[in-house]
Amino acid sequence: LPSGYLWQVYRSVLGAETVPAHMPFDKSHLVWRLVRLLPVLADSQPVYAPLQRYLALDADGRKLYQLALQVADVFDAYQSYRADWLADWAAGDDVLRGHDGQPGVLADAHAWQARLWRDLRADVGPGLADASRASVHARFMAALQAQLAQSQTTGQRPAGLPPRLVVFGISSLPMQTVEALAQLGQVCQVLMLVQNPCQYYWGDIVAGHDQLRAQLRHRQAARPVASDSHPLLASWGKQGRDHLHLLDDFDNVAQYRQRMHRVDVFVDPAAGLDTPTLLNQLQSGILNLEPAHNALDAKRKVPPDDDSIRLVTCHGAQREVEVLHDRLLAWFDADPALSPRDVMVMVPDMAAFAPHIQAVFGRFAAGQVRHIPYSVADTTPRQSPLVQALEQLLSLPNARVSLADWLGLFEVAAVRQRFGLDEADVAQLHDWLAQAGVRWGLDAHHRMAWGVPPGVPGLDQNSWAFGLRRLLLGYAVGAGAPWGNTLPQAALNGLDASVISALLDWVEAVNQTLQELSGSQTPSQWGLTLSGIVARFFAAADDLDERLIQRCLAPLEVWQQACDAAQLETPLPLDVVREHWLSQIEESSLQQRFFGGGVQFGTLMPMRSIPFQVICLLGMNDGDYPRQQAPRDFDL
Repeated sequence: LPSGYLWQVYRSVLGAETVPAHMPFDKSHLVWRLVRLLPVLADSQPVYAPLQRYLALDADGRKLYQLALQVADVFDAYQSYRADWLADWAAGDDVLRGHDGQPGVLADAHAWQARLWRDLRADVGPGLADASRASVHARFMAALQAQLAQSQTTGQRPAGLPPRLVVFGISSLPMQTVEALAQLGQVCQVLMLVQNPCQYYWGDIVAGHDQLRAQLRHRQAARPVASDSHPLLASWGKQGRDHLHLLDDFDNVAQYRQRMHRVDVFVDPAAGLDTPTLLNQLQSGILNLEPAHNALDAKRKVPPDDDSIRLVTCHGAQREVEVLHDRLLAWFDADPALSPRDVMVMVPDMAAFAPHIQAVFGRFAAGQVRHIPYSVADTTPRQSPLVQALEQLLSLPNARVSLADWLGLFEVAAVRQRFGLDEADVAQLHDWLAQAGVRWGLDAHHRMAWGVPPGVPGLDQNSWAFGLRRLLLGYAVGAGAPWGNTLPQAALNGLDASVISALLDWVEAVNQTLQELSGSQTPSQWGLTLSGIVARFFAAADDLDERLIQRCLAPLEVWQQACDAAQLETPLPLDVVREHWLSQIEESSLQQRFFGGGVQFGTLMPMRSIPFQVICLLGMNDGDYPRQQAPRDFDL
């Protein structure tokens, strides 16, 4: 991706010894430096009074972690979009510059941000104080400009840079990235392949703001169509419009007009058709920037059997997927040339739709008449049974350890593999445990942690210790009278020794894990504890499990490296560590791709629908999409 590659270019131009391999002010590293610094700073300096009030009643450390996460996110964005603020703050000027470059007053309630940036620079030390993305970018721009001036004298191009860069499949870029690419364009060939839905300039269109249209009319005199342009471009094309605006500022056509010829690759979908479909007309209107009233032109006829665009209203997500399944079957029957791999289905929230997709498309096996092959992309590892089992284990201090909890864990193949059990063994054990009266709680001591008063008669009755005593006594003496106030449960025989041994191993593993998860630990201690829990409860049953286990362990290693870089040795509570680890596992991989074969289901993202002939959308409810997400609050 551009940011990762440009950091390599920065190191190549400025020298690997002056630019670290990992950004010390990157969000993943900065959050743990803030976890260490914020409590100390908030108690020592009056400027941090707003943070001190927020952290006043932070009993479990979650507020500190969440605050550090938000502040790190904001400073990470500052480095890309408000580098001028950081430069002023680093110089001791507590100001906020507007887009016109004029300094403004930083309110007292937000003065802690400027002070915190200086304290962070001081904490990383003079050697890394200027290693923020903004500082490194500024140094790169100056160094490359100097190398360009020198190359004009010597005739040798700067070393370490490629002869050509191709940027494609990107729907938006920050200003810093475009600046760096423009600077590199003076040294090497930079080709930017940008998707543009319209062949005319459409940068001035405004969606639904009548009061702004009046102000823009005098600026749009040369482009009168913009004041009444296509509504979809105005409402849904804002990100693309701003991206094209940014690129236009750096595209100096006069420099290459004489050396290159214009190649027009725009194709009007409605051109040459007597009766274009509604979809053809919609695409043509966007391409040609036609005003909205042209859609009502009497010359535009729609074929009576036109189904190029279909809108369906359903009462819920399950019904939406059912209607989609029926519609796809009809399309495949009507057009033998259309195959499932030609269909892309996009949803705003894959986590909400994945169970319904599986329920509808997964109920027909291959070979059945209504079977449609399909693949679901963008499912995070956290939705897998193995990771859900890991989350359950990390929540043991807050769990009653019921028989249902045990059964849920052993439904995971990797857990059964670890304890040497198969599905039949688990089913047999469940019957024995239910007959032995196991309900919840490991023993009497564990039950007292849930509020059961000590000294209550039969305190451990229906606990795991109670049920195991009955089973083991029945194994020793068979059915008979109670012995030591324990009634034997005759269920086991000599051939069941390995099965009951695996069950005892699980109980011992749970007891050990409960002890390890109680109390706070340093990041290095947590790394050993959590990796030990994974090894204690999971063994790969197949290659997929092996990859998933490695993917669970990978964030632990990255997290420990970030904590080491931030010099964090403060004990952290389980809630913070669990929340962070699971969130890192949940993050979708940037290298995720469509899975092979069948109808593709994926999240609504730019550039994903290009290779497909049929595009279907689910879950387009008001408020779900466009997503109602508040803009980033830089002032917290």
